[in-house]
Amino acid sequence: MKKILQSLFYKIQIYSLVRASKQQGMESLVQELITIIPNISDQYVTFKIDSDYLERKVRNLHAFQIGLITDAVKKLQETKDKLILVDIGDSSGNHLIYLNKLLDGIEASSVNLDEEAIKRIQSKGLKAIKSRAEELHQSSDFNQSADIFFSFEMLEHLESPTSFLTDMAEKSECEIFIITVPMVIKSRVGLHQIRNLKDKRPLNPENTHIFEFSPDDWDLLFKFSGWKITKRVKYFQYPRKSLLSPLKFLWRRMDFDGFYGVILEKDDTFSKRRSN
Repeated sequence: MKKILQSLFYKIQIYSLVRASKQQGMESLVQELITIIPNISDQYVTFKIDSDYLERKVRNLHAFQIGLITDAVKKLQETKDKLILVDIGDSSGNHLIYLNKLLDGIEASSVNLDEEAIKRIQSKGLKAIKSRAEELHQSSDFNQSADIFFSFEMLEHLESPTSFLTDMAEKSECEIFIITVPMVIKSRVGLHQIRNLKDKRPLNPENTHIFEFSPDDWDLLFKFSGWKITKRVKYFQYPRKSLLSPLKFLWRRMDFDGFYGVILEKDDTFSKRRSN
């Protein structure tokens, strides 16, 4: 009986994700990304994409993220012929493969602390630097003149996201920073392995959420850290304003409403008011 209910639960979630993708105008990009990388089972280091539900969930998320990057690249390409892109926190290199296929005039590389992730990315013929995100600006291997940084579902894993954001604003030469994070209605401390004692996952950087903030609270941190928001987008994992809208309560309980994405540019309007 439990397996039957679980199977039904996943079918409902998959249907929700498909409907959400179509409603939010992402489905054509989802299908295009599938043709570029048919198998994304290696997306994460700590677990494998091994079910139809996880496959669809991650496909939607990839389309959301790649859409943000292409918007930013097209804007910069109006004034630059060659762009350097850096994915901070990449575990597989899949985003770089997408971008190399979809965009011309870019040079992309990745950063991760995990040795296995670095080997995985490099095995695909891609560039990767081993570094903790918070220490990236100190790495001699890192190209500080990158045009665009992007970091997906990484800030919530940092002990001090504000320090990281401030360092990237003050100590790098990038023009644009693209970020996505899990979207919650009310800000909270994550630490789900402590909150739920049945969750036996280790408290390592990749699978531990420390801070899970609402979009409005993330926006305050971005401005405080030396950035202005030029674009903000909310991706919901359920269709809105339809008979399926009540699925939001299921997603909030079992996962997240969706994901929040921003395109940032440097702006010290508020950060320069901070006292040392």
